[in-house]
Formats: sequence, C-alpha cells, structure tokens
Amino acid sequence: MNTLRTFALMAAMTALFLGAGYLVGGEAGMAIAFVFALGSNLFAYWNSDKVVLRMYGAEPADEHNAPGLTHLVAQLAQNADLPMPKVYVTDNDQPNAFATGRNPDHAAVCVTSGLLHRCSREELAGVLAHELGHIKHRDTLTMTITATIAGAVSMLANFALFFGAFGGGNNRNNPLGFVGVLLVAILAPFAAMLVQMAISRTREFEADRAGAEISGRPLWLASALDRIERAAEETPNPQANTYPATAHMFIINPLHGRFASLFASHPSTAERIERLNAMAAEMGQAPKPGPWSA
Repeated sequence: MNTLRTFALMAAMTALFLGAGYLVGGEAGMAIAFVFALGSNLFAYWNSDKVVLRMYGAEPADEHNAPGLTHLVAQLAQNADLPMPKVYVTDNDQPNAFATGRNPDHAAVCVTSGLLHRCSREELAGVLAHELGHIKHRDTLTMTITATIAGAVSMLANFALFFGAFGGGNNRNNPLGFVGVLLVAILAPFAAMLVQMAISRTREFEADRAGAEISGRPLWLASALDRIERAAEETPNPQANTYPATAHMFIINPLHGRFASLFASHPSTAERIERLNAMAAEMGQAPKPGPWSA
C-alpha cells in the first residue's frame, strides 16, 4: 500500500510540473515541461547521488580514515542482506545523515561529522540501519527524483515571476494570462512542498521500522532521533539552508527558521520515537548495551 501511495505521489509531482508548464505556456509550455521533467528524471537516476554528495562536500570514508564507521556499516549491510554501500562523511557540526543512490548496488550513506562526535556507537548503529532501510526499500531513488522535480518546479516558478514582471503575462499561449503566471509562481512551489512532505512521512516511518529490524534494537534509533533533533535545533546546517529541496533526504529535518516551517518534510519525531518504543516493547526489549558497542 505504501509503495502504491508513493508511486501515486510521484505521479502527482510530475503532473504538477506539467500543469505548471501548461499554465505558463499552454500546450507548448506543457510539452517543454514534459521534456524537461523526463530529462531531469533521467539525470537524477544516473547522477543524483553524485550531485547531492557534491552539494554537501562529502568525502569518502574507508577502512584507512574511518575504520570504525565502515566496519559498522558493513556489519549492518550484511544484516540487511545488502551490498556494502559507499560511505561518506561531510564536515558539518549538525548531527544528521542521509542515503542516496539509484539502487542497492549503487548506494551511498553519508553522515555528518557532528553525528560521529555526538552520538554513541549504538545510536550511530541505529541511524545507519535506518539509512540502510531506505536503501533496501529503494527510497533513495524516490527521494532524489522528488528533490529534482521539486527543484525544477521552483525554477519554473522563478521563470513565471520573471515572465510576469517583464512579459506582463500576455503570451497568447498562456491559457489564463497573468493569473496563470501567479498561480505557478505562488502555488506550485507550495504544492510541490506538500507532495514532498507526504512522500517523506510515508518513507521515514517505513525506514524507521526497517532500521529497527536491521539493527535488532529499536531503542537505539529512538535514542538517536531524540538526541539528533535536540542538537539540530541548536546547530545550523548551511548546506541544507542553501539547498532546502534536499532536506527531506535527512533522517531529521536539518532546516532552521523560516525554512523549517516552509519545508517541514518530516513526521513528528515524538511519534516516530513512540512507534519505536512500541516496537521494542513487542520485542521484549529494554535499553541496554548491544554487540555494536564491542
């Protein structure tokens, strides 16, 4: 059901982009938007992981420069019956993490330096297992394509503003004239944000459950989510503020101020923790050290 819902939301995002193109330029605008959406999706399929990692200045981690991290990822990947993903670290004091890549064979997990410094090994295992859950469910492709289309919608909105300011909305191909331009400029980015939020909420809950199953300890992730949210509220993430359309990729919303309210792409952390606590209770678990601390 969740997979079908995600597919429907992705289709809605693409339809939104096509509709925005129609409102700006009529049938010709919709055709151009379709070609651009197709090209954007193809580019995102093959290159989105590289683009996102470059945005955040992520550096590869391996057995030489981060043996503990890579060993932990390898253990969890084996637990999840997944190929070993590439591992990256980005120099960012905010504790956070994300996964990217078009499929499990071409996936990457990226953690911030703040996550490594502020979380225990058990909490780190919980976070990494969550990201592997995204990879296992192929959410990484969904989220990166969503970010690509959302960015394209924002670009189209900017174009609509420019067109309205300097063209007066008098394009004969525009079915609604200046009203259509305003609809695209004002409503399209907001609608894209709502679709992103819906997709992210669905996928985050599923990744929490998958991560808890991969690590075997739901409470590790619950503890990590609480720690990360409290720290993230006090610690800015400059790259995420520069590229807010990527915020939904992180395990906790990395944005602050007005961006946090405009791009509230994550479900309530309290609800996520409550679900994880319930899952732990079903498994008969209480907080205690596990094998990952060895």
